[in-house]
Amino acid sequence: MAFRWSRLAGAARRLAIPAVVTASVAPYERRPLQFETRSSQSSQSLEERVRVLETKARAMELNDWMEVRAVETIKLAAKQHGLDISGGIIRRTSSRFCLGVEHGDYNGMELFGVGTDRFIWMGYKPNDSGKIRIFSQNFPEKVVEFRPQEVPAPKSSSISDTWARFPYGVEYVLRSNGFDTSRGFDAVLMGNIPGGGMSRSASLVINLMLTMLEVNKKSLPEGDFRIVKMAQQVENDYIGAPCGNLDQIMIYYAKDGMGTRYDPKTNKVSYIPLGVDTNEFRIAALDTGTVRHGLEKTTYAVRVQECREFLALLQKNGYRIQSLGEVKDRKTYDEIIAKYGKSHPNLCKRLEYLFFAQERFEAMVKAWREGNIAEVGAIFRRDGIGLRDEYQISGPELETMVNIARTIPGVLGERMLGGGDKGASGAILRPDAERSLRNAVNTGYKRSYPQLADKCAVHVVRACKGVEVLEGLL
Repeated sequence: MAFRWSRLAGAARRLAIPAVVTASVAPYERRPLQFETRSSQSSQSLEERVRVLETKARAMELNDWMEVRAVETIKLAAKQHGLDISGGIIRRTSSRFCLGVEHGDYNGMELFGVGTDRFIWMGYKPNDSGKIRIFSQNFPEKVVEFRPQEVPAPKSSSISDTWARFPYGVEYVLRSNGFDTSRGFDAVLMGNIPGGGMSRSASLVINLMLTMLEVNKKSLPEGDFRIVKMAQQVENDYIGAPCGNLDQIMIYYAKDGMGTRYDPKTNKVSYIPLGVDTNEFRIAALDTGTVRHGLEKTTYAVRVQECREFLALLQKNGYRIQSLGEVKDRKTYDEIIAKYGKSHPNLCKRLEYLFFAQERFEAMVKAWREGNIAEVGAIFRRDGIGLRDEYQISGPELETMVNIARTIPGVLGERMLGGGDKGASGAILRPDAERSLRNAVNTGYKRSYPQLADKCAVHVVRACKGVEVLEGLL
């Protein structure tokens, strides 16, 4: 515990946060560094062991910097806006990095990915006002204030251009599912998740949902799939975004250093350990500086509708399938392409991506388990080509990032992330390629998009737990 406190205080000093501020940051429990055993060390050179330990220390230190900044920003914002969260709790929810199958969730396919350490933090405490009062540091217009059971109607024009649609939607969906939402609370939130591709909205919804349940003294068993279903309902039924459940699953179930696998037929979640030390590679999110304003307003919604349309057409013509993900054998696929390739070329392109991405899925999981990072990267790259050319869901800024990353020796794979159009691309790379990638983005991308020069960024992330409760920090 003392070690944890010393690291937080040290991070605060490097951020030039006054000592009086650091004294208010109480320690909380965090898993210690996992040092190698003698047997594992024997196969490594001293130089290799030092590099691994230094990398782990840097990762922990970076997270401490983020945590200190988040805590102090939340406390300051609460004071400025008259919100009482003193002595309350902080809930932290992660972002996610999908390894496969991107856009498979609404097509009935298995999913695989990791939670990543870009977060939304929310500090909160119940109040006796009968009102929910929330301020967002990321959308600092005003405090969102409302009484439970008095939220705007679903999909109404009054919620289309405000981030308040998320707390409104969470309250509405919880109440619609029979949960008590009557108790008010004060809250301040902030996040550092890029604005597209890493599931900022899903992270926010899960954070708000778990908080409202806790404030009203109703907790569901850990891992209860109802959280995923209700979080998806917020986006589908209240906001009107036609998303699947990939984002919610990859965040809610994420574990440190593990790949999360989901089977939609059974709702089973399983974990795939990585067969190599996580310090042997890097996962990078390449933030283009562009923001996608809701899936309901993007190409994503068009692709969802296209997949539904093609499914209905196939069902009407005798194919006994419940999703495009059920087209798994090559004979059926070839038959569909031959029959509809000329009359519905774009729909066949969508199926082409989905079919071959699903073929690559097991190879991705196998490579991850075996620690074959070169193969993980190669499959990731091939998926990106399919998303660009067959699913046609990428965007110019996303592909500029991808093209830059592809030129760097040691970058093993790269592609767009998430719903498409805008937001972030991703890359899998060797550790010694990180600096070159940053330099290339800093020059090449900013040259291509000078108007985004102060907004683009390279986020090197690690696989982490999706939901954490941090006590003793407010």
